Amino acid sequence: MPDGMPDGMPYAMGVCDPVRPLRIVVADDNPVVRAGLVALLHGRHDIEVAAEAADGREAYEAAVRHRPDVILLDVRMPGIDGIAALPHLVGLAPVMMLTYSRESEIVREALRLGAGGYLVHGEFTADELTAAVRGMREGRAAFSATAANALLAHVREQPDPPSPISAQSLSQLQPVVAQSSTAQRAVSMRNREDFRLSSREAEVMELIAAGMSNQHIAATCFISEKTVKNHINRIFAKLHATTRSEAIARWLGVPGA
Repeated sequence: MPDGMPDGMPYAMGVCDPVRPLRIVVADDNPVVRAGLVALLHGRHDIEVAAEAADGREAYEAAVRHRPDVILLDVRMPGIDGIAALPHLVGLAPVMMLTYSRESEIVREALRLGAGGYLVHGEFTADELTAAVRGMREGRAAFSATAANALLAHVREQPDPPSPISAQSLSQLQPVVAQSSTAQRAVSMRNREDFRLSSREAEVMELIAAGMSNQHIAATCFISEKTVKNHINRIFAKLHATTRSEAIARWLGVPGA
């Protein structure tokens, strides 16, 4: 037993100290929103709000001073906004955008600059927010519906398929991914009926087709990775596919798949 340890006190190497709370910096120029987030997060036993900030500069200074585990960052703030501050913050801690900004271009730019998640106010519950914050420390991404849809739409706009498929299939895929969102929804609905997928299985299959990993799908759908794997096993069975690429090709209707 280490010197100074009182008799009878439990001791285990590496766990003798209480687990350190997950430390957060909250950056939002709206004091009402900021106060609400602070109150919500402070109510969790394993989360501590280390500092608040009203713009990107204050967020950076707070991150340097407090070395948080996660930074919650608004997009639109006076002075230095969240997008401008983001490249400087991601080197200090994982950053989750937490904002009312739902434009696809902003979502994509935030992710390009290193944001590890993107939640739009009004699209998540308090429990989902705290679960997403905890997941950020473990490297799990989190996206609310608007952000996930923006990412999905962006992937579909690209000339290349989301997963490796033969060069011959590539030219056949391009017209499919270039369809309008209305047409895409129709294709998705028809596929769901043809392959007899549940609504959740169809949602997971759409995210697979968008190139998301199991981890990202779990974060987007607020389910565990084990549940994602169970869905994928059922999807593969229904699509008579053994690989992601084969499932994507069948889902997108690539001839010969």
